[in-house]
Amino acid sequence: MEFAKKLVERTGKPYLSYSALKYAADGGKQQDMKLFELYVRGLLKKSSPALTFGSLYDMMLLEPEKVNDTFFVLDDSAILQELSGEYKNPRASKSYKDWKASQQNDERTQVTEDDWQMAVDMINRLDASEVVNPDTGELIPVRDFLKGEAQVEFNTWIDDIPVRGFFDVKGDGFVTDSKSTRSVYGFPYDVKSFDYDIQAYIYTQVAETDTFYWVAQGKSSPYLTAVYKASPKILASGERKFWSAIKNINRWLDNPTKETDTFAIYREI
Repeated sequence: MEFAKKLVERTGKPYLSYSALKYAADGGKQQDMKLFELYVRGLLKKSSPALTFGSLYDMMLLEPEKVNDTFFVLDDSAILQELSGEYKNPRASKSYKDWKASQQNDERTQVTEDDWQMAVDMINRLDASEVVNPDTGELIPVRDFLKGEAQVEFNTWIDDIPVRGFFDVKGDGFVTDSKSTRSVYGFPYDVKSFDYDIQAYIYTQVAETDTFYWVAQGKSSPYLTAVYKASPKILASGERKFWSAIKNINRWLDNPTKETDTFAIYREI
């Protein structure tokens, strides 16, 4: 429990998440201890249309009963028509962004009608999709990989390391994470680029299972869906990264006068 005590004393954070650990992991594509420090201190705020769409898609897919209480469609048809003669991409213009900011009179999150409809169309495609079980030849609906408890929070320990997160789906003997992506064919590379292997390791450890799936769906029409199962190699990669991150964080916690600005990477290539 010494690690947890030092973490709270140094950062005020009583736990670690995948989102924090990816910045401290050796071999991670986003490794930078300065980014780790900023994240755990709550100073690395990220927001983007892509993240907003991902949240809309996940809620519509897994918790549809909550969507209307969380999001509302911003009707921008009139302003788009007004700006279309002046701009090739009206939504990228300052005029549009100023107009959009002026519409923020609702506590819910704004989404465009196009994004709302795209999420609907994606989920319709997913619901019609099947995969073939390579062992039995049986056709399995993709929805079967999303059956279970949705958005289950955990706040627990891996050995003496406090971890927190949310299972997208905690099923019967498996865990599934939903991802919207640029390309389902490129998603296996995204697992490494975004260090999703760390997430898979944490979630399987907490759920006490070795079966972890990603249900990935492309955001370009016709919205192809894929189911990827985390291999033992991927889980082992996540395990290595997880414990390397803990080692690096411990090194920082044990040296309170050391600034994370001093961090640099050394590798042989």
